[in-house]
Amino acid sequence: MKILVTGAAGFIGSHTATRLLARGDEVVGLDNLNEYYDVRLKHARLDRLRRDPGFRFVRMDLADRDGMAKLFREEKFHRVINLAAQAGVRYSIQNPLAYVDSNVVGFANVLEGCRHNAVEHLVYASTSSVYGANTKMPFSVHQNVDHPLSFYAATKKANELMAHTYSHLYALPVTGLRFFTVYGPWGRPDMALFLFTKSILAGQPIDVFNYGHHRRDFTYVDDIVEGVVRACDRTAAPNAAWDSDHPDPGSARGPYRLYNIGNNRPVELMRYIEVLEECLGRKAEKNLLPLQQGDVPDTWADIDDLTRDVGYTPATPVETGIRRFVDWYLEYYGGKRAST
Repeated sequence: MKILVTGAAGFIGSHTATRLLARGDEVVGLDNLNEYYDVRLKHARLDRLRRDPGFRFVRMDLADRDGMAKLFREEKFHRVINLAAQAGVRYSIQNPLAYVDSNVVGFANVLEGCRHNAVEHLVYASTSSVYGANTKMPFSVHQNVDHPLSFYAATKKANELMAHTYSHLYALPVTGLRFFTVYGPWGRPDMALFLFTKSILAGQPIDVFNYGHHRRDFTYVDDIVEGVVRACDRTAAPNAAWDSDHPDPGSARGPYRLYNIGNNRPVELMRYIEVLEECLGRKAEKNLLPLQQGDVPDTWADIDDLTRDVGYTPATPVETGIRRFVDWYLEYYGGKRAST
């Protein structure tokens, strides 16, 4: 298949493109290469992808309406995996309009491209952040999510609503995936594992919010990608049993599906840091701080639907995943573990 992967220079996007290329798909990777974090890392990810003759890169912003329309019209993609977005909970408090441009306007352009060019299936990234003020665990796609706590989460909830509308109006098959705290090699420098590793190696204290009482459903990137590809291969279908008197948020009368994609094994933040310390052979000096604005205390993914429908089975414990990240980090940036 010819598949468009947006956000191809990003963390999850580059891993997803790699997996698709390995199985023989033709991949067109799109990214605007913005400066939200170190662009050199994005170029390094792209350099790896360009080794495969099945990959082509297009530098473009999702918010470029004419450019996006032209790309879809000329390429005639079979399927689209939209992983491009302005990410980050805290940055959305500082610069909300960046999220409107990328996550709302940009996603509308993706939907329009799919609608007008007979795309068979659109898979798009949502986030566990949409659960916001919900506290019933584990989080389920069958719960209502009407109380986001960050503007980032609000734009992702908007994506789900926009996708539902296009599914209903135009019979466009759409599948949304709510990612739960993805980590691993080639990860984002603004994520906790990356920040912790950098600071510990530099002998600097790490900021531990909520006094370390967080629990997160940390999910290794290879497991995430397996779920993304499996979901892409299973075109969303209408739910014949959908009942408007008791509406299910996770499906619809049209070809619309929502899934959680996580590890289904919440880990306490202090344990996560402890594993990192073991992998680095160094102890962290911890700066304990209150809960950050926009953050939620705990996440835990109910993945039963994704397991049932596509056979998704996360298989990587944090002890394995963190060690793989540390191995990559030390190779990419240089450095070494402390003697043990």
